[in-house]
Amino acid sequence: MHDLVIRNGFLVDGSGAPGRHADVAVDDGIITSVDPAGSGAAGRRTVEADGALVTPGFVDIHTHYDAQASWDPYLTPSSWHGVTTVVMGNCGVGFAPAAPDRHEWLIALMEGVEDIPGSAMTEGITWEWTTYPEYLDALAAKQHVIDVGSQIAHGPLRAYVMGERGAANETATDADIAEMAVQVEAALRAGALGFSTSRTPLHRSKDGELVPGTNADARELLGIGAAIRRAGHGVFQFAPEHAILPVAEWPWMRELAAVTGQPVSVNLNQPDQAPEVWREVLRLLDEAQADGLPIHAQVAGRTIGILYCLHGSVHPLLFHPAYAEIAHLPMPERLVALADPERRRRIVHEVPDSDGGLFAKVVLANLGRIWPVADGDIDYEPSSDQSVAALAARTGTPPMELVLDQLAAHDGNGMLYAPFFNYAYGDLSMTYEATLHPHTRMGLSDAGAHCGAICDGGTPTFMLTHWTRDRTRGPRLPLEYVVHRQTQQTAQLYGLGDRGAVAPGLRADLNVIDYERLSFGPPRMAFDLPAAGRRLVQKASGYLATFVAGEQTVADDEFTGALPGRLLRGPR
Repeated sequence: MHDLVIRNGFLVDGSGAPGRHADVAVDDGIITSVDPAGSGAAGRRTVEADGALVTPGFVDIHTHYDAQASWDPYLTPSSWHGVTTVVMGNCGVGFAPAAPDRHEWLIALMEGVEDIPGSAMTEGITWEWTTYPEYLDALAAKQHVIDVGSQIAHGPLRAYVMGERGAANETATDADIAEMAVQVEAALRAGALGFSTSRTPLHRSKDGELVPGTNADARELLGIGAAIRRAGHGVFQFAPEHAILPVAEWPWMRELAAVTGQPVSVNLNQPDQAPEVWREVLRLLDEAQADGLPIHAQVAGRTIGILYCLHGSVHPLLFHPAYAEIAHLPMPERLVALADPERRRRIVHEVPDSDGGLFAKVVLANLGRIWPVADGDIDYEPSSDQSVAALAARTGTPPMELVLDQLAAHDGNGMLYAPFFNYAYGDLSMTYEATLHPHTRMGLSDAGAHCGAICDGGTPTFMLTHWTRDRTRGPRLPLEYVVHRQTQQTAQLYGLGDRGAVAPGLRADLNVIDYERLSFGPPRMAFDLPAAGRRLVQKASGYLATFVAGEQTVADDEFTGALPGRLLRGPR
């Protein structure tokens, strides 16, 4: 008699093998048998899947829950979307190690880079640590609905070791590098899954300063690599400046991979200004793997796109003086002011030039790359003939009238979608090719971050709905491959060999999904962070059950209240 049996599900087991109807048995949080459907396996609890899709729990390796994990046991949105394991501490930002006088500085750094409300972090973080091992101890003492892994980040590390010199991106001395290596090795031995840094000028603190480590030289990076080698594990993850990645970064990346023998994981996106660089990166990945160097690129499942809304961090009206005059008003009063005929006329017809033409350059010149978000759905692969510019031309409506009416709709919750990475071709063909490449990995959901502008924590659900079922603007991807991409592949990258597949001996992290009904609507702004902080949220519909270590955490898209998640300490 097993603890749990999931009967007659359509099992896609995470290995990439063809799906099959099967019964899955679980004991003590571990999968103990996987048999053909109708095997007769008996359990103290039985879930009749009736042909529903059964998968491993999804493993999201690119999140930013570093603050949220200290106050939120549910780690939404990831846990709404079948994710049972997350890795945080990406892109060089985090909260440990942290000297007491650096708390507000670290909050400002995270707020600037990842657009998480500073007031929420100030109220929510309890600061029970100074060193990174102490941070892990604080996390381990808390209950969560899913498992959490963490990486030590370059920003807080540099500031902890070098003080103001590190925060200001001054060149590290040999002594600085040696001490950073000591801290990284201690963090890895205490259970960190890796180290992360940022080398893109897009990542700046609230005050506009670059993330510490952005300009670090190869000597510093290889010094940290030596710590990874000594510890014997640890992914080196970083965010690059995409346009120069193949030239400026690749030599030290290769040397680092050779020194550590551990994975180097680089973010890979397609910027409009360098739309073909990704092809060269894929070629270099093949070359590195042929030379025995474990370099991988993390790719997103869709565009990296801004969701413009009046509650958000940025939207087109912010650049117009007629809106700036009322932007401070509470939303109901703001909507009344936006409905004033004279103010509407100014927004719709006036082109301000007092800012050197910024409005024309940032807003008007890009209306062909901005799409209205439909009331009940959001199209993440929109066609050019549905853009604001195209709709305006077709209907004879001034484009800014369309923008204004869309943003003011739904009591100020209307949205526009503006991709800025991975849409240079006007479709997701780049994403399709990059996803099929053997040396890329699924990532870049940024779950927990970009609260006022981006909402990609639901990417695991999108991968199933769009890529395997609903896509119409190009070829789809096999269901088995998409599940493999966000389970076994991501788990193995971080050395999590005890999960990511449905097989005897592995953790019983499982999803039971109504595949035909699986869906989500457009994101909406919620004010549910500490200090009533805002964040874009997007729930899913169709998760019949999610299990973490054999304990049911989700039933029919709602939490059961169970909190079986734990801190992951190191690979396994």
